[in-house]
Amino acid sequence: MKTSLSRRSVLAGGAGAAAFMLGGRPYGANAAMDKVRVAFGDVIDTESLPMAIALARVKDRGIDNEIISFAQEDLAIQATIGGQADVGIATPFAVMQRIKDLRIFFQDEALIFHAVVAKEYKTWKDLDGQPFVFHARGSGTEAYGNFMAKQNGIKFGQITYLAGSGHRSVAMLAGQIKATILDLPNTNLVLEKAPDKFHLLPGPKQAVTNEGIFAHQGWMKDNPEAVAAITEEFLKLYREMKANPGIIAEEREKRGLLADQPKETAEKITAFIKQGMDSGLWNPEGGSEALARADLDFYSISGAIKGPLDQLKPSDFWDLGPLEAAKKKLGG
Repeated sequence: MKTSLSRRSVLAGGAGAAAFMLGGRPYGANAAMDKVRVAFGDVIDTESLPMAIALARVKDRGIDNEIISFAQEDLAIQATIGGQADVGIATPFAVMQRIKDLRIFFQDEALIFHAVVAKEYKTWKDLDGQPFVFHARGSGTEAYGNFMAKQNGIKFGQITYLAGSGHRSVAMLAGQIKATILDLPNTNLVLEKAPDKFHLLPGPKQAVTNEGIFAHQGWMKDNPEAVAAITEEFLKLYREMKANPGIIAEEREKRGLLADQPKETAEKITAFIKQGMDSGLWNPEGGSEALARADLDFYSISGAIKGPLDQLKPSDFWDLGPLEAAKKKLGG
């Protein structure tokens, strides 16, 4: 079955995803796996095109898969926890101490977001007691905001959630939001359209994991070929993107992905991919022991992970085995 990745189909798929959660096969009933179900906690757009292309390449290798896009990141995480999806792509750190057999095996995207705020907020200190908007509970944007709040000794006022950087950028430009965290393309959009109203505040210096590719250890053990194919194809593509940012535009056209995207948006894909690679949004090495430790540092300070930092083990959150095997096979 061909998966359509247009914005309309993804948004229409929100209701289908909810129904799917009620009727999907449970974890453990996957011995005769016919399709890898991938839960993604956002809409598929230009930024997530590399993910869609990597999974399309996995399908080329004979590992059928289906992307199920959820309106909220926590729904994608819950679907993976409950077995209605096999693999999740989201920020699972807030639940990993409770669901102890979840492991990240590849960093899909680093936490390269930006705090975009009204110019009346000159520093983070000016946001003490002020309203703030995040993507979702437990998301990378919330961890980012909590991290910076603790670093600056402030506490936000009313917290609200609005899924999707695109929706938050529209709300900012409409005057409904004064402070939020946006992804790279929507940061560019807001600053381009309203440079006199908004500016950026400094963010974390470490490029930690925002979206990890994760699964239950039992599923990974039962499906080593699928795990290996996913890891290898993401690693190969992200390395290709570093050498040739134009590969994403080429693959998009060849595979008919986001076919309803406006021409002016499509023409900017390569420039955006290059900007993302230069900023560290996609990691051409996929992860490492050092990255796993940086994740623990960040998510511990932000409050998503509990307990003394010196007692937290990277191996309780990451399984680097598939990535090490992929690097040995592919080189590097």
